[in-house]
Amino acid sequence: MTYTSKAKQSDISLSNCGYSKVLDIISNKWTALVFYAMESGKIRYGEMLRRVEGISKKMLTQTVRKLERDGLVQRHITPTVPPSVEYSLTPLGETFLQPMKELRQWGRVNYTQVVEARAHYDFAKHSELVQCIRTDIDSKKEDDAKYDH
Repeated sequence: MTYTSKAKQSDISLSNCGYSKVLDIISNKWTALVFYAMESGKIRYGEMLRRVEGISKKMLTQTVRKLERDGLVQRHITPTVPPSVEYSLTPLGETFLQPMKELRQWGRVNYTQVVEARAHYDFAKHSELVQCIRTDIDSKKEDDAKYDH
């Protein structure tokens, strides 16, 4: 058996991983919801604000600007008084609809299992903690009993 001291180079890198770059685009909680609001076509800012439950004007503005910067959303301004602003997916954004729909479907089908796994994990960790506390209490009682006599 030959042992070499050469360090193995990393083969997984944030800077080279397309998957992590895509997750960076959709990683905040509002992006997917705003994206879904546009899946049927053009939508006015106010309508999107009403449709996306819980989003503030500031977060909606930041989210659509980020998606616009990423080339997934386009902004349409109609020169009326006041100006009318609508948003829609770009052709690039439309190509992202199918993977987003698959993620949504995966969540609908599997998220219950995730919740159950978390509850099981949390219960097991809680049980371990309770057992450690009981052991510490029992140990303390034994120590106290030694010194009481």
